Amino acid sequence: MSDDEPRWLDDTEQRAWLSLLAVVLVGFPELERTFRPHGLVHVEYGLLSALSNADDGLRLSDLAGKMNMTASRLSHRMRKLVDLGYVEVTGDACDGRVTIARITESGRRFADEVAPAHLADVRRLIFDHLDRAQTTALADALGTIAGKLGETCPGAPKGPPAPGARAV
Repeated sequence: MSDDEPRWLDDTEQRAWLSLLAVVLVGFPELERTFRPHGLVHVEYGLLSALSNADDGLRLSDLAGKMNMTASRLSHRMRKLVDLGYVEVTGDACDGRVTIARITESGRRFADEVAPAHLADVRRLIFDHLDRAQTTALADALGTIAGKLGETCPGAPKGPPAPGARAV
């Protein structure tokens, strides 16, 4: 085999890849059902979740990195969350070049209200079908992939979430 020939997937890799595609293409749209009645999409809930774990708020640049979003996409999503009263965006008192986003009490109440349904969907779609060993293997495998993506993808997870952090 020469260096310019593709490395075809073996049967196990092919099964893993097609299964991952099914989760992304079928599972994620199913997760969106929780947020649609509220006029939100998963990424907007993810922003609320990230902000709910940051008591002092987050710099917009840090939030964009954490969520792997461009500044333009973040601005669009934040405008919607601000209009809904779920987030407030203010300048930093110490550095006028910095903008800070904070979840409002209304946003926190909304996130707390929707979280149980989202959690139930995540369990129903993913974890209810796995035993503890499979869950551990999935976490290890996806953690390795996410870590490698994090080397080139600003804001990608760099390890396990902090204890008590809200799941997205």
